[in-house]
Amino acid sequence: MAKVFLCRALRGIKMYADRMGALPSYLFATLDRLKSEKIKQGVDVIDLGIGDPDQPTPEHIIRSLCTAAKDPSTHQYPSYEGMLSFREAVAQWYDERFGVTLDPGEEVLTLIGSKEGIAHVPLAFVNPGDVALVPDPAYPVYGIGTVFAGGIPHQMPLLAENGFLPDLDVIPRSMAAKILFINYPNNPTAAVADKKFFKKVVDFASDAGMIVCHDNAYSEVTYDGYKAPSFLQIRGAMEVGIEFHSLSKTYNMTGWRLGFAVGNADILAGLGKVKTNIDSGVFRAVQMAGIAALTGPQDCVEKMRAIYQERRDILLAGLQKMGISAEKPKATFYVWAPVPNDLTSVEFSKLLLDKAGVVVTPGIGFGEHGEGYIRIALTTSMGKIREAVKRMRNLEI
Repeated sequence: MAKVFLCRALRGIKMYADRMGALPSYLFATLDRLKSEKIKQGVDVIDLGIGDPDQPTPEHIIRSLCTAAKDPSTHQYPSYEGMLSFREAVAQWYDERFGVTLDPGEEVLTLIGSKEGIAHVPLAFVNPGDVALVPDPAYPVYGIGTVFAGGIPHQMPLLAENGFLPDLDVIPRSMAAKILFINYPNNPTAAVADKKFFKKVVDFASDAGMIVCHDNAYSEVTYDGYKAPSFLQIRGAMEVGIEFHSLSKTYNMTGWRLGFAVGNADILAGLGKVKTNIDSGVFRAVQMAGIAALTGPQDCVEKMRAIYQERRDILLAGLQKMGISAEKPKATFYVWAPVPNDLTSVEFSKLLLDKAGVVVTPGIGFGEHGEGYIRIALTTSMGKIREAVKRMRNLEI
């Protein structure tokens, strides 16, 4: 009876905060719903939409977790900033991989996945009404985190004619933005950036007095001998920014929720202060598994690259036969493909789902400048990619 009374009382109350009205439906939740509907209809759906690695976490990392989980000392509250031994492993990995020297005590912060840190960093630096520069198309969390902090996302168009890099020269210096978000290798476009671009970002941020947040989650998912740089390799980058990273894509650990931010100590301290008030850190056993991943054998990463590269080549060949000419990505496990026949990205995505049982992500879901493209993920088996290509070709688009 009390529950019924409460429900009736709430009908006349505005339940959600105003900020909720500014948020779009989370793209991947919508895709999951549409996919589930098709599966319920008996359709054999092939999901090339969400970028969740299909390969298992390497065995030596799993063994490390199992051993650590049996140790009672790992069962207590972890510290929000992460175990020093994990942060030391991060610093060692950055030194070996990028030649970037980090103080594990002040310049490394453990995250519950990089998404958590990206979403929370605006809370530390963005006041209501402040502007954050957000790429478009982009991973939605840059803008969503800004909105949650009361800030205003300002779109930086990523256009093919600019190599899907933002044109910093057209951004008014009078805008006084607080944060600049960038992400290379890029999701969703799979574009890459060189050190010349990062130098321009450092100079731009230094002149404007803004914080740079670089999402570098795909740095190890690379092909054809390409090696992605770190933003922090640029002189002056440590003065203006931080870099987010994750073990999710590199070691097939998406469900483990382990990432980190590195760079400017003052910026990390601000993010860390937010974290002290809203979370209790990552399970210690997971951090110990992260140490095994970062310091252990890396042949698993090479194997992962080879698998995705083979899938990439098969998919691109199939798209080419359909008359869809997509750029061959140097990095990420995505292909950013143009939509054919004057269809919108949503129309084409629905066509593929309805007629071929293939899920892809419409570009408009990443922002208005993603219109005209679809994102295709390589995170399913070679057999399913071949079948998806066959089904799409049978549509004679």
